[in-house]
This record gives sequence, C-alpha cells and structure tokens, in this order.
Amino acid sequence: MTELPHKQLPGHIAAALAGAGGPADSAGQPWSGRELPEGGRYHNFDADDGAADSRYTEALAGLLAGDGSEAEVVASLAQARLFVPIVAQLAEQTVGENGLVSDKESDMALVTLRAPDGRRALPAFTSAGALAAWHPKARPVAVYAARTALSAVAEEAQLLVLDPGSDRPFVVRRPAVWALAQQQDWQPSYADPAVAQVLEESVAAAGNPAILGISASAGKGIESLWDTRTGQSGRLVSGGGAGPELAVSITLQPGLDQAAVETILNALQSFWAGNEVFAQAVDSAQVRLLHPGPTP
Repeated sequence: MTELPHKQLPGHIAAALAGAGGPADSAGQPWSGRELPEGGRYHNFDADDGAADSRYTEALAGLLAGDGSEAEVVASLAQARLFVPIVAQLAEQTVGENGLVSDKESDMALVTLRAPDGRRALPAFTSAGALAAWHPKARPVAVYAARTALSAVAEEAQLLVLDPGSDRPFVVRRPAVWALAQQQDWQPSYADPAVAQVLEESVAAAGNPAILGISASAGKGIESLWDTRTGQSGRLVSGGGAGPELAVSITLQPGLDQAAVETILNALQSFWAGNEVFAQAVDSAQVRLLHPGPTP
C-alpha cells in the first residue's frame, strides 16, 4: 500500500485540535476555575428528552376529539420547543488529479418544502423521533417555536408544517406564523371580528343594493386528514389544513346576470385586497354566492 503524503491542516483547525483536552482553550484561557451558568445549565434545552411538548399534544388531542380548535393548537406553541431539520448542502466540487470528483465545500442549510399550491413551507418537528423518522440524516436543531417562525419568515416560507409525514401533521398558516414570530396571540380569520367588520365595510363601499348580505365562516381548507392508525384511511379534523381557511358567503338579489355578478365581486375583492387588516389576517379565502330563500 502506498503511503499518502501528509497534508498540512489549516492553522485554525490545528490550533483547535492542539487545545482539545489541554489545560486551556484555543484562546489561551485556562479551563480551571470556570463555572457553569447559574443553575448549572449549558443552554435552554440541556435537559430535553426530545419528546413533544405536553401542551401541544394536549391541544392536538382536543382538536382530534372535536372539543378543541386550531387556535388553541397554535396558542400551545407559544412556549414550545420544536426541532428544525438541518442538512448538508453541497457548495462546491473539485476534480482531483485522478479525475475523481469530490466535495470541496458543503454548507448546512434549512430544509424547505413546496406545498401543493406552490408556496414554500418550512418543516418542523415536535419530537426528535418524528424528525428522525422523516429524514434520518437530518440534524435536529432545538429552537423555540417563535424562533422557528422567524426562520420561516426569513426563508420566505408562508407555511409552517409540524410533523410532516406523521399520522398527525399540522399546518400553521402565514398569519399564525407571523403572530408566533412576533409572540402575539392569534385567532383565525373566520373567527376574527375585525375581518367581519372589513367585510361589512366592503359592502357599504360597493354601494350596490343587489348585495343583500355578507358573512364569514370557516372554509373547507382548515380540514386535515389524520391517520388514526386503526386500519382506516383516516378522518377529517377541523384544523391543521393548508387550503382556504376563510369562506365568505355573499347573498345576492335573484335575477342578476353574469356581468352584474362579476362587477359586484370585483368591487368587493378590490376592497379586501387594499385593506391592511384583511391582508394580514387572511391567508386565503373562497367566495360562496347565495340567493335569498323563499319568504315564509
């Protein structure tokens, strides 16, 4: 076997290795006499066992049982720890004298996903086991949910997907992601009085007597399919979905032609798009056209 020539290590690497196990660190500061921070903790998660936060699991169980809400699930994340997956990403390759291609540089990068509607989503995991099952080679980085939401904003991800690939994934939409990042309370747009007020204001601004009423309710998009691990295909739960969360029902006067309906819709949607409250509170919406029922 031919002995390979000795390679000189970069200076900072050699210094770090030389200081490992010695009486001082690489800066020459002695290890002796140092004390741990107050309480003896190295960092926020040094005693973390990797399990999911109990507040989150309880809120999720309530949603599954039908006596909880997605607002309560998001609220449970306020103080929760999540795991964000980090993977190695090739930055530069080099070709050696023997013609073999090898990695020259690699970076550690956040993983992002692409939602069915094309939007970017940041995956995060409530437990170390869930992340390992999803991507065994990903490095789990423990962070608070608020910091995770900040990372999602920085990565221009409009969705935060909790535990993708598991039997109970949960999607946190853009307005909730922003609320988490700012450590503010969040309520879904279909239950937000400010959104209902904007809808009423849009009718007044349109000034069209053919609009008889307008209301907000939860859209079908909030529903998510959860695998119950009972051999069934799963069940729909009212929360955690990625589709339109707001359903706007508009009651119109009967007998309108297509052009008149389009004129009304264009006026209303233009008002919503230009309203800052509506734009920040609503992730996506669907419109339902209704006609008044017969007078009893």
